[in-house]
Amino acid sequence: MTSEMSLYEAGAAFVSAWAVWLTARRQPWCYPIGLVSVLAYAWIFTDSKLYSDAALQIVFALLLVYGWHRWLHNLDDDGLVRIAPLSRGDATMHLAVGILAALVLGFVMHRWTDASLPWLDAALAAFSLVAQWWQARRHVAAWWLWIAVDVVYVGEYLYKSLFITSILYAAFVVLAVIGLRTWRRERRVGQSVVAQT
Repeated sequence: MTSEMSLYEAGAAFVSAWAVWLTARRQPWCYPIGLVSVLAYAWIFTDSKLYSDAALQIVFALLLVYGWHRWLHNLDDDGLVRIAPLSRGDATMHLAVGILAALVLGFVMHRWTDASLPWLDAALAAFSLVAQWWQARRHVAAWWLWIAVDVVYVGEYLYKSLFITSILYAAFVVLAVIGLRTWRRERRVGQSVVAQT
């Protein structure tokens, strides 16, 4: 990787971390900032032949626009997004769709491209989409899935010598734990308020 690309990767990593930090804090500004980061990373992943991850960034861009719209229509009086429950049935269905998408995308990438790590990359892409969908719909469970996916991403990016990105994803694990704690606390407060009324 050239020094220019490393500098570009560092800038993209900073913007990505900023977006996740804002998400953990339930700030709607996470979406436009996240949009900048996913477009920057689409180029990085294409350059590294992680095509599933590159395609994922484009889908992320669409989901970020959707999530931004949903969050802006579900804000508390303090300007922070309200947490929403996720039913067991919906969670099961979404995870099943993730498995199916991982298998289909993995086959396509293995069969018709020179993708590096096609099956792993496809599985991570598919489950990242599930996590992003849950995030857009304001579900605490998104953080659990992000933690699992990001831990595996750290290893994948170390293997691909994307060292800045692997550090970023290690930071994402920490931010996801913070987001999980913050959102769970907010959900408990919200349930307590509902129970008292």
